[in-house]
Amino acid sequence: MPKEIGATKKISTQIVPVVGMTKSIELELFSIMKKLKVVRAEYYNKLGSINHWGMDWKKAIPEIKSFRTPDTLGLPAKLMDWTINDCAKAITAQQAACSAAVIKKIYNRFSGKENQKTRKELCKKLKTLEFLNVPLLHRLVRKEFQRGHSWVDHQIVYQQAGYKCQRLSRNTYQLELAGLTKGKRNKVIVRSNRKIKGQIRLVYNRLLPRFEVHFLVNHGKVKAIVERRHVGVDKGYTEAFYDSDGQVHGKGLGKAITKKSDRICAKSRNRGKLWALHRKLEKIDPAKSARILENNLSRKTENRRYRKNQSELTARVGAASKSLFDGKPLKVFAVREAWPTALDLTQPFKNKRQSKAMSRQLNSWIKGVIRDSLQKWANWTGSVVIEVQPSYTSQLDSVTGTLLGKRNGDIFTRFDGVVLQADHNAAKNILDRGTDKEISRYSSRAEVQSVLLRRTARFLGGMGLSLADAVELGWLDSKHTTTQAFKKLLVEMPGTSRKTGGRLNSNCRTYHLSLGQQ
Repeated sequence: MPKEIGATKKISTQIVPVVGMTKSIELELFSIMKKLKVVRAEYYNKLGSINHWGMDWKKAIPEIKSFRTPDTLGLPAKLMDWTINDCAKAITAQQAACSAAVIKKIYNRFSGKENQKTRKELCKKLKTLEFLNVPLLHRLVRKEFQRGHSWVDHQIVYQQAGYKCQRLSRNTYQLELAGLTKGKRNKVIVRSNRKIKGQIRLVYNRLLPRFEVHFLVNHGKVKAIVERRHVGVDKGYTEAFYDSDGQVHGKGLGKAITKKSDRICAKSRNRGKLWALHRKLEKIDPAKSARILENNLSRKTENRRYRKNQSELTARVGAASKSLFDGKPLKVFAVREAWPTALDLTQPFKNKRQSKAMSRQLNSWIKGVIRDSLQKWANWTGSVVIEVQPSYTSQLDSVTGTLLGKRNGDIFTRFDGVVLQADHNAAKNILDRGTDKEISRYSSRAEVQSVLLRRTARFLGGMGLSLADAVELGWLDSKHTTTQAFKKLLVEMPGTSRKTGGRLNSNCRTYHLSLGQQ
């Protein structure tokens, strides 16, 4: 029986549309949103700076009410308090994200066990305003922390005491929301498959346009256990995930992204021509110019199609993440920013248009949807996602753990001629990287390259060869020859040359063939 270490909640955000309200209620809601915009803006101006770093969000209300009271805006005190708390939590989350980025830089700058005490002291000072007295921390925080400003004027936050929810039919509920007048509630009808409770956020979506209610849904608890199976995951472009067990998850993702990206690109080119024609006819034929602007250059249909495409891609990624975990607690090793495997991107692009097209496709793919989906399903299954150092995971031979071999698209050719699936090979390397004692998550690319070259030289030494021999044979990429680590290893491990007339002698050829038969 696996040992349990706790339980986590399976929480997701649900968005339900408002399908019924009177015109007077709509105007009052817009009025409340406009008043709360002032509260948000003044909160960020007052407490959004570094001077209030680490401030407890529960102490924010007295700070704001010292210069802005609800009476001056004609707002109920509770609505103002809930908005202040919401802003305080948002700024706290922003500070936490900044701290994570700064800590990563601290580990990069002070790596190794000898700097463990220094890292601990700097991370401790980062929790309070004490970091202002440390020039390094002060500089890093100033660089990472962007002072917030708020122009949000389309949402209202309600706690449970600010509304009542009553069921009208199977999928219809009536919400009675607190308004500007004491004792009077604004009644709106929403379409939902469950009763709404807890904190809610009433949002006016300008794109659709419509009112929506955002709230959290608790789908139960999942028990976390200690003994989790280890899995390495390679994030890709052709497919969402390729795991170290050889399973493909999210097949066809790359084709869907390319199709969507190419369609938008072609449509935008045509819109550019129409826009030029519209500008040209503004003075010559204003009526025709106005018709082109109204009938051919609107965004309503395109926005709807774009949302549909994004929903399709998100659904594909979500299904891939669900398939990866399969309801089981896993310990997943992955890289934060993967590199697409649909093409061999180690070669330079032939022309600017091809380069721009690939950049456009990567922009759609690298938005963080895959990483967020992976983390969501990890939380829902009691799993853990551990990010590893990504350098050379796709150029490494997973069988020998060396840099011998070459990747070309979806094929990885080992030095002995055996062909592996490139993504599967990368996933195995990521799994090994997760338990590698010499390579930490914060190791630099040069440090990783040095470690891998040393392992490669040691492996070649057993065959009586050196790194220079491997480069000449085409086993090792010549790009490594320019590094200091390569030159140093040539002196330390020169090897014993076994080449005769450009060919391997019989001993080395026998070893070569035996590897190919394995």
